[in-house]
Amino acid sequence: MPRSDPESTPSDAARRAWQLERPALGLALGGVQGVAGHRERLAWAHRAEALGLHSVWLPEMHFAPGVCPAPLVELASLAGATTELRLGTTSLLLPLHPPERIAAEITALDRLAGGRLLIGLGRGFQRRMLEAFGVDPAEKRDRFDEALERIFSAWAAADARGRRPGPSARPHPPLAVAAFGPKGLAQAARHGLPYLASPVETTSQIEQNQRLHRAALAPDSAPPLSLVMRTVFVGSDPDVLARARAALEAETDGRRAALPTAVERALARPLDERAILGPPDFVREALLALRARLGIDLLIVRPQIAGLETADQMRSLECLAREIWPEVVSRDPTRPA
Repeated sequence: MPRSDPESTPSDAARRAWQLERPALGLALGGVQGVAGHRERLAWAHRAEALGLHSVWLPEMHFAPGVCPAPLVELASLAGATTELRLGTTSLLLPLHPPERIAAEITALDRLAGGRLLIGLGRGFQRRMLEAFGVDPAEKRDRFDEALERIFSAWAAADARGRRPGPSARPHPPLAVAAFGPKGLAQAARHGLPYLASPVETTSQIEQNQRLHRAALAPDSAPPLSLVMRTVFVGSDPDVLARARAALEAETDGRRAALPTAVERALARPLDERAILGPPDFVREALLALRARLGIDLLIVRPQIAGLETADQMRSLECLAREIWPEVVSRDPTRPA
């Protein structure tokens, strides 16, 4: 059947669904503990909306202090506190949950948020976590496929009865898949979904993964969206930058045991291959270079770094959103300044 708009393409439709008229900036936040932590997260969301950011994102994580064990529930609190900001999960772990219940919860949250929901899906890679949920790690990909098909079926049945998943979501909210290795990338491509690159992966790994993902897509598929997560910190104080770098280096200490090969390989690389830290001019040029290599329709920045003052982190985000990102978007990343 021909499209009603002859100028429209599948890529255009995907960008409209994600509300990406031009390269956009999103915000990735971590888990919180207690009422004070929740209030701080709300402050980040309010600041992101005031700065005109595209979206705020939460991961699903378990069995560690300050994680997000129920990101859909936690995003519901942000839905009621914002009006324009889109709300996303970076890795809703499908193998851990009953598919029909997840379909219903996504539907409910999308309605509550007025159609602002974005869903990044994942499988999970920590053996201890998977086994705690009764999931054989060897079966996680099969369970992901089965869960996604059952979710699609639930939404299709609701749509057939005139009960759309959300006010502006047809047949469902925009979806993406967080993937590290070839099997996960092929799985995302098989479902025709974008690949969401994590802040752990190096730029070279993301380039390679984008190629693998594109190669695995159906031959007539439109070019996929480039969705990239990155740790970014902007600051001119050498002492603050040194503390930020030391904190990020310390994050990987003791984390490499029993990790997937792709994750372990990324964490073993120098920090500068997976994070951008420096004064405004340095960050601007680094982001232009990143755009030139990866395309980038949506850059989801991780601004929170342990041990830094919240005021320094907020100033970093404000400088990025107000001064750096508009120039990055307006300039041709393939041409020198």
